[in-house]
Amino acid sequence: MKVIVGLGNPGREYEATRHNVGWWLVEHLARRWHFEPFRKDGDAVSTTGLVGTKKVKLVKPQTYMNKSGEVLRSYLKREGWSAAQDLLVVVDEVAVPLGEYRLRAAGSPGGHNGLKSVEAHLKTAAYPRLRIGIKPIDERRQIGDLADFVLHPMPRDERELVEGLYDRLTSAVELWIADGTEKAVSTLGR
Repeated sequence: MKVIVGLGNPGREYEATRHNVGWWLVEHLARRWHFEPFRKDGDAVSTTGLVGTKKVKLVKPQTYMNKSGEVLRSYLKREGWSAAQDLLVVVDEVAVPLGEYRLRAAGSPGGHNGLKSVEAHLKTAAYPRLRIGIKPIDERRQIGDLADFVLHPMPRDERELVEGLYDRLTSAVELWIADGTEKAVSTLGR
């Protein structure tokens, strides 16, 4: 089973924040693929369905960003399941400009607390991640304090740039599901 984890924070006060961009894409994928509504699943909410012939689980951790990796414990115990092959983490990225994304097979968490938690629980950096850019294009919009920036609601014009990526991001994820990380990165990794 392929597992796609969108990182974010639970609670109405965080719904529209930049830090929840991973959740936004996972919710979009659930709608696009006509999956059932998300339901409670341990420390997360999830939904499962088929994409082509592959079983896919979409996961939104409910543990807050800095503990996101906790939801992966049960998958690590599954025989034959491999984070390098079967996991895709979707996350916001302040180092990538709005309207852009990066798909990588591995890498460092940088300063992202969600990725730090995922890496700590997996005990490896060898897992695919899809980083969605949240860095403002308009130089006049200053980032300032990083925590305030990522936990602040994204302005409508910026959110439209993120949502404008959904078709390309969906194609990248579907290619990852069908043909694996290497093919998806080489084709659409940017």
